[in-house]
Amino acid sequence: MPSGESFIKLVDSTGWNGITDKGPKRLTEALRNSWYVVSAFEEDELIAMGRVISDGVFQALICDLIVLPDYQGRGIGSEIMRQLLSKCYENDILMVQLFAAKDKHSYYKKFGFEARPTDAPGMRWMNRDIF
Repeated sequence: MPSGESFIKLVDSTGWNGITDKGPKRLTEALRNSWYVVSAFEEDELIAMGRVISDGVFQALICDLIVLPDYQGRGIGSEIMRQLLSKCYENDILMVQLFAAKDKHSYYKKFGFEARPTDAPGMRWMNRDIF
């Protein structure tokens, strides 16, 4: 299992905002709470990772598939995705969702994912002013 510190290095390579603000201790907790994590290392350096959050029965969310830029284009991310999907398939997960950057849709289509129609249900909780 990657440490929060090594996960921060991966996230920093993406330009995603806010995640690393949680700090290494909380991010380690998040990774440990994942249903399934696949990591790739070169010696002791975490170079890629992906994970699934799931109830283990019918819902799963694939997220945080990250490959350090210097290692992209070598099939590492594709192998991690195959392992994540295989775990879902072996457990007969009915609904496998994906959280991905919008410019990556074509990459994920080769694994059988389809973009949700613009009129399809689904929302993301963004405005937290109710609390």
